[in-house]
Amino acid sequence: MKTIFITGASTGLGKATAQLFQSKGWKVIATMRNPEAGAELAALENVMVLPLDVTDLNQIQTTVHKALESGDIDVVFNNAGYGLIGPLEALTDEQIVKQVNTNLLGVLRATQAFIPYFREKGNGTFISTTSIGGLIAFPLGSTYHATKWALEGWSESLAFELNKFGIKVKTVSPGGIKTDFVSRSLDSASSPAYEEMTNSLFSKMEGMMDAASTPEQIAEVVYEAAMDGKKQLRYVAGEDAKALYAQRIELGDEAFREQFGQQFI
Repeated sequence: MKTIFITGASTGLGKATAQLFQSKGWKVIATMRNPEAGAELAALENVMVLPLDVTDLNQIQTTVHKALESGDIDVVFNNAGYGLIGPLEALTDEQIVKQVNTNLLGVLRATQAFIPYFREKGNGTFISTTSIGGLIAFPLGSTYHATKWALEGWSESLAFELNKFGIKVKTVSPGGIKTDFVSRSLDSASSPAYEEMTNSLFSKMEGMMDAASTPEQIAEVVYEAAMDGKKQLRYVAGEDAKALYAQRIELGDEAFREQFGQQFI
């Protein structure tokens, strides 16, 4: 029986991925900041729920140790993260640090904790949720995009390091996901100077969610990445994300940026 370790598994994509892999006969180690939120998952056969706040280095090390003590692990799915929207000048330093700690350092540290184990056994797969926001940029998301673009570059470099040891490194880049992400997993700041741009962005976001995928649809892409045996790095997930990414490639960076930006500014 194969085992997957998942961060941010209490809701949304993380929960849907845990449920999908469990239904496919995998053992699932579902981690989350508040384990009480994982009661539904914990009730499933072969699912273990563990506490993990990815901004807490000591807890990362403790939880990874517990997970490895429980048996062999085949896939680590770095999924914990949230969005931060607002003009950079309006963000507090606390907001910036929390975003980087969660979306970027949490992924690096959790991955680092597993590398020696995967290297010694000669196989394993790391999959990280980036976002279409790791391949293109929206206005007012500079700090969020900083973390997601960083994850894309980090994954590409890390793949060179780890592929030689039989370890695969992959990213899944979803577009919109039909969850309560906007109300639950979004932090924001505002400034009167950017009011028109902010209103435009949020009004467009509502329309974009109409084309969004379900968490279950994106979870299927995570399963594909885990199972296809390929060294493929990027998996753009969801029809909306695929269309935007194809448009960027077709137009080229500058033309795409100009055309895309006109929708908001």
